[in-house]
Amino acid sequence: MAKPKTFKKQHHSSSSYISVPSHIIASISLLSQQKPTKPISKHPSFKLKNPILILLCLLILALFISLNIHFNLLNTHSPVPLISHLPRRFIPMEVKIDEKDTLLNADEETDSGSFWGDVDGMGYKGCLGFSREYRKASEAGTTRERRRYLMVVVSGGLNQQRNQIVDAVVIARVLGAALVVPVLQVNMIWGDESEFSDIFDLEHFKSVLADDVRIVSSLPSTYLRKRPVEASQTPFHASPRWLQQHYGPRLRRDGLLLIRGLDSRLSNDLPSDLQKLKCKVAFHAFKFAPRILELGNRLAKRMQSHGPYLALHLRMEKDVWVRTGCSPGLSPEFDEIIESERRRHPELLTAKSNMSSHERKLAGLCPLNALEVARLLKALDAPSDARIYWAGGQPLGGKETLLPLTRDFPQLYNKEDLALPGELEPFAKKASIMAAIDYIVCEKSDVFMPSHGGNMGHALQGHRAYAGHKKYITPNKRQMLPYFMNSSLPEAEFNRIVKELHQDSLGQPELRTSKMGRDVTKYPIPECMCNTTGAHSSS
Repeated sequence: MAKPKTFKKQHHSSSSYISVPSHIIASISLLSQQKPTKPISKHPSFKLKNPILILLCLLILALFISLNIHFNLLNTHSPVPLISHLPRRFIPMEVKIDEKDTLLNADEETDSGSFWGDVDGMGYKGCLGFSREYRKASEAGTTRERRRYLMVVVSGGLNQQRNQIVDAVVIARVLGAALVVPVLQVNMIWGDESEFSDIFDLEHFKSVLADDVRIVSSLPSTYLRKRPVEASQTPFHASPRWLQQHYGPRLRRDGLLLIRGLDSRLSNDLPSDLQKLKCKVAFHAFKFAPRILELGNRLAKRMQSHGPYLALHLRMEKDVWVRTGCSPGLSPEFDEIIESERRRHPELLTAKSNMSSHERKLAGLCPLNALEVARLLKALDAPSDARIYWAGGQPLGGKETLLPLTRDFPQLYNKEDLALPGELEPFAKKASIMAAIDYIVCEKSDVFMPSHGGNMGHALQGHRAYAGHKKYITPNKRQMLPYFMNSSLPEAEFNRIVKELHQDSLGQPELRTSKMGRDVTKYPIPECMCNTTGAHSSS
């Protein structure tokens, strides 16, 4: 059967597509070449000499063609372009587009596999029931917040900044101060100068937290000429008591305090109400700016147009290999590039310096490479036709580095593949906004898996748990890597072992209190989620 030709139909700034079967195109073309005044026939008795009869035949034929086109439109037109109808660059060369590969067929194929199956959330739902004491303190804190102001400067990438902003809100609550909209420090690596309101919906942020902490866009005029007192470096795991003892007197005296470097400074073991406040900020107050949210949702719908999809956060950029102290293993030349960069900038190394690259890998401290990701997914029964979205920066060595993955899973796309011409152009030099788009598409995926830990993976782990424990695969690197290196192990046995190692690593409910020091925004049970019918459920 001939493949349908594709015509592009313009709708303002976006594109959609309709398919018209080639036999209809051929009939139209043939019709245009016919000469009705001189019909060709071997049988004189069938000659049409009456012009009215000729016109009637043409009208009937035109009506038949229009009905066929209308039928195709009803079956193919969609407000969101299907994958097979997107620009050609969206479809890898290895993938053959079959006209029978419809949305319905794709759903039938993928629903039958266990890979897409839901995780048992054990009935846990978000519930942020603050205590009476907390609510009473909120009502009494308005007067103090009008005389005390906290300014914070947050650093790092998007998700690192999010973590610090969550802590800043809690610190402002502890100190009884209004929080000035956090300043995002320009990152030296990416050079992104985006402000808070460029990335997040500021009015939504203020509104959600109105009963907890007053958020102000700027300082009152009486403070504009006043130089803020900068706090000394906050120690790691600072408790509310420490904050009140060291920052409280300065804030009461001067009315204005500036804090920098909040990364991992606030204790994770906080009173229950403050843990709930952290969840409220992370899962309710943070909302991306409308234009970012719109584009992220649009890309996610394109991935969803053919059924469920998997999202991967691939950590294979040059700076990741440098910071982790691991070797990319691509070739001796690339290994030397990383080692040379590490020697020039030893301060970039965040891993333990007394371990070799091989020792780090065996300890599960290195990112998975493309081949390891592919083998893990195959062992976990991911179908070869699975649609995969990958988030992250350009891998060291370029996209060729991903070939071991695309050979087994050819339908691999990132935001550049999904976007129509011009859609990403406004954000070309905005690394934080690009990361926000990745976050949206990953959060909406049916299954998510990071190739390595990190702030984005941790944020999504908590977000997906709070949303009802959406499937989240945590690679058990330390235990599985010895089997990856055992070339004599049969594939079937390898798959059985790897699947067994991950049966409890799929995003099932896990209590934060089972291991002290865990961040509640990563493990929201029990402070922020409950499974009792009488619990107050957050909206």
